[in-house]
Formats: sequence, C-alpha cells, structure tokens
Amino acid sequence: MAIKVVTDSTSDLPADVAESLGIEVVPLNVHFGSDVYKDRVNLMPDTFYDKLINGDVLPTTSQPSVGEFIDVYERLGSDADGIVSVHLSEKLSGTMNSARQASQQANADCPIEVVDTFQVSMGVGICAMEAAEVANSGGDMNQVILAARNAVTRSQCFFMLETLEFLQKGGRIGKAQALIGNLLKIRPMLILQEGEVHPLGRERTRRKGIAKLVDTVEELAPISGLAVMYSTGPDEAQTLAQNVSKFMIEGREPMMLQIGPVIGTYAGPDTLGIALISAKSGG
Repeated sequence: MAIKVVTDSTSDLPADVAESLGIEVVPLNVHFGSDVYKDRVNLMPDTFYDKLINGDVLPTTSQPSVGEFIDVYERLGSDADGIVSVHLSEKLSGTMNSARQASQQANADCPIEVVDTFQVSMGVGICAMEAAEVANSGGDMNQVILAARNAVTRSQCFFMLETLEFLQKGGRIGKAQALIGNLLKIRPMLILQEGEVHPLGRERTRRKGIAKLVDTVEELAPISGLAVMYSTGPDEAQTLAQNVSKFMIEGREPMMLQIGPVIGTYAGPDTLGIALISAKSGG
C-alpha cells in the first residue's frame, strides 16, 4: 500500500497529470441559476466561459459536501497507508472545512492529513504534485506531509485580470479592495499572500501587465516548477510560457493550462496567471 494524495478541482490540475501521478480530484460545484454543475466533470472550461461571456446569469460556486469527501477518503483508505489532502486557501473557500470534518468522520483504515496551501489554481496543484511525487517514490506519511508543507512555503501564484468585476461580485477580493475606484484603463495585478488576494501592481496596458508577470517570475528564480494559466487566451499564454522558461532550472519546462470554471467564476475572461515553486528551500 502507499500514501494517497487528494486535492480539489480549484487546483486546475490537467486530468492527464492528475491521473499519471495518482492524485484524486474532488470537484467543487458551479451554479448558473438553478443549474448545478461539477467543476471539470460535466462543465468543462470552454463551455463555462461561453456561458460566462454570452449568458445573462453570473455563476456562483460552492464547496464539496462533507459527505463527498467522506466517500473519497473511505474508498481510498481501504487500500492506503495514509491520505494527504491538499486544498485551496481556507480564507477563500469552505472546502478546507469540509475536508477537515470528513477526515474526522470517515471510517478510513488509515490516517488522514488535510493541508491548507494558502493558494488557488495551480498554486494548489503544484503542492499536490510535489506531495504525489514523494508518495509515488515510496515516501511514508510523514515524508509526504513534509513535502506538501515544504511546497506551500515555496509556492506562489499571481495573476493579471482584465477586470475586478467578477472577483468583487463573488466576494473574494480580499486586500485587493484598494484597487477599486482606480481601475480606469488599469490592468489589475493580484498575488496570493497568506491565503488572501493582495494587489501586486497596476499596469495601464496589457503589454506592461505581461511584463510585470515575467519580472515577478525573475524575482523568484530559480524555479523548479511553473505553470502558465489562462482563461480565454491560449496564444498569449504560449508566448508568456516561452518568456519565463529561461528562469527555470535546467531540464524543466513550463506547463500551460486553462483556468477551470470555479476559479474562472472570479477571475473572468482574458486572465493570465502564473503558479510556480521556487527551487530554493522554504523557510
């Protein structure tokens, strides 16, 4: 038996990556009026953004239920030495609370550890990947927990949004509230710090905003893992990935992926983001 790694769909982990690493992904819910969808299960990103841009109902989201986590933990726990469950910031979602309650209530035949990454999107995904790599190499429960927590100290996630409208309406704007009222022709730049959304900067053009993303990667180099994320602009993301690849340690290449429906509910269209993990040891 081995240690199993669980995460949630806000990690935006590509399905093939999750499958190859053996990571179980628990989906959050996306609501369009009375219609409820499972993130990346029966609502994929392209369909979601079409509904977001062209529909007349703004979506909302909700965390998985305690029961859904219990089902996952009990199923995995029947054939595992332990479960490490890696999730988005508790300050941004009730997902961590559902996972914690489930870890205490599940009749699993192994210990369960729930880890708050203080991140979103691939900031979560990278931490789950680090944990899964140690688990797959034969690491024990303590080693996998340590890998996840060490990744938390070295990971970072930041974005350039086209507008703060979706983040503000969704109530997740956090410390970036200060940017409201100063957004005429401004591209809001946001970063996750201590589990909350904070301003990273404000640029007047998209070109300068993308340059700010690149500069921020350079400041955090050397980089051992990096993902370029986009909501609706893959060509821009491809160019950004090429521009930041030089800051990665030798032999590593950036991942590129589309932001999923739950994070897209708050980020909106035309968002670009970067999640990375520094090659430097965490403090």
